[in-house]
Amino acid sequence: MADQGFSTTFAIARTAALAAALAATIGLAAASWVVAVWQMQGMDMGTATQLGSFASFIAVWVVMMAAMMLPGAAPAVLRRARASGGVRAVPLFIGSYLAVWAVAGAAVYTLYRPHGSVAAGVVVIAAGVYEFTPLKRHFRRRCRDSVRSGFGFGLCCAGSSIGLMLMLVAVGVMSVTWMSVIAVLVLAQKLLPAKTAIDLPLALAIAGLGVLIVITPSLVPGLSPPM
Repeated sequence: MADQGFSTTFAIARTAALAAALAATIGLAAASWVVAVWQMQGMDMGTATQLGSFASFIAVWVVMMAAMMLPGAAPAVLRRARASGGVRAVPLFIGSYLAVWAVAGAAVYTLYRPHGSVAAGVVVIAAGVYEFTPLKRHFRRRCRDSVRSGFGFGLCCAGSSIGLMLMLVAVGVMSVTWMSVIAVLVLAQKLLPAKTAIDLPLALAIAGLGVLIVITPSLVPGLSPPM
């Protein structure tokens, strides 16, 4: 009876720890959304957006990534918490996961330039094409596997979402609207099984948006600075 009671107590404690890890992950994502929206006020100039100083951009970027990516990373956080026997490994997992996106942000800052609608459209078309590639499917599948470190998981997720993130950078890197759209797409791809009936129309829609931006950019809101 004592062993059974101990097992029950241990199971309850473990469940509570996992619930706490999940709540902390979602809570951090929600708080990041609030901070990101506040930080990005007045910064969205469409394709003409200026990034400002490196420090200020990275600060905004990391908060953006926490808001957009942590909800989809929640299953991986729970897997890590179970594997480690508790939640002590969770902060390190999340921190190293976001570190990957910080490095990606540094690359964006280095390569980004204010650009026109044609360049934006070409990048969006490329993002749609990337959705068809075996490399995309490989990284998306790896995002669902048990990855021991947040850094490794972050690399897989970056590989899976790179097309969508380039799309965000192209159409409005500081746009809350586009950030929300991309966040929904990333979350769906993290949580839903890969199905041609869903993935193919989405890839075609992204490529089609790129063509529309090239041909008739005025039909796509938010590409140009408000008058």
